[in-house]
Amino acid sequence: MSAATTTASGASTPSSRFVSELPTNPVARFLHDTWAVAWRELRLTLRDPFSQVFALGQPIVFLVLFAPLLSGLVGGAMAGPGAEAAGSSTIQWFLPGLLVMIALFGTGMTGSNLLFEMQMGSYERILASPLSRASIIVGRALKEFVPLVLQALILTIAAVPFGFTIHPLGVLLGLVMLGIFGIGLGSLSYALGLASKNREWLFWTVQQSVTFPLLLLAGMMLPLESGPEWMRVASRFNPITYLVNGERALFSGQMTADVVWGFVAALGTLAVGLWVGVSAIRRATR
Repeated sequence: MSAATTTASGASTPSSRFVSELPTNPVARFLHDTWAVAWRELRLTLRDPFSQVFALGQPIVFLVLFAPLLSGLVGGAMAGPGAEAAGSSTIQWFLPGLLVMIALFGTGMTGSNLLFEMQMGSYERILASPLSRASIIVGRALKEFVPLVLQALILTIAAVPFGFTIHPLGVLLGLVMLGIFGIGLGSLSYALGLASKNREWLFWTVQQSVTFPLLLLAGMMLPLESGPEWMRVASRFNPITYLVNGERALFSGQMTADVVWGFVAALGTLAVGLWVGVSAIRRATR
């Protein structure tokens, strides 16, 4: 019997009912498929919440043991957005950079999940579904928003006993900026996973080679003001620098031009990431 949509008695099969329920409008279909992919990926995360908790171990170590080492830099080399509002509180300057670091490492590694799925064959089953190719990447990228924002929120609350002052509106906008950036970076990571395919070493080589220079040249952990001139010049060409400066301004309650440039960097990463990711999956499935 062929893959007919009705049985001999004329009753519809489950597959035919599923197809008939799909939106016919292209935009509605894309949104439907994107939500289906995002919810599938998010459920896998919710089934293993302890992995998200353990992922906070290293950031908490930085918060407790590394941030106090910077206390002598407050008011000196530690300049720039957020430094004045932070006063004598190093944590006010340090926490936003730490949150960006979480986003950079966390969402930047999500392509490794795709590599695992390709090795196990589950990715091919997804491609065999009626889902649009673009929604597969966009849905996976949207999934990164929730765990990233939740981890950032937990760390923000955990920083209060160490002297961090919460500015509710600034924190809210900062988390939105961080989430937008995470979606874009996650898309780039998935594109890298598709390009690496059976060469897992290539994914990790490129990921590590790009991540650490971006981290150091953005002044996430240490102030660039105390570094050589060439590093300060190079940081101006690093989009992560503007994201970090925007986060520091927001988490210090400042609505300055750094916030605008931070959102420009986040939205730019989102646009480039989705374009590269969607293009990569379309090329891979031709």
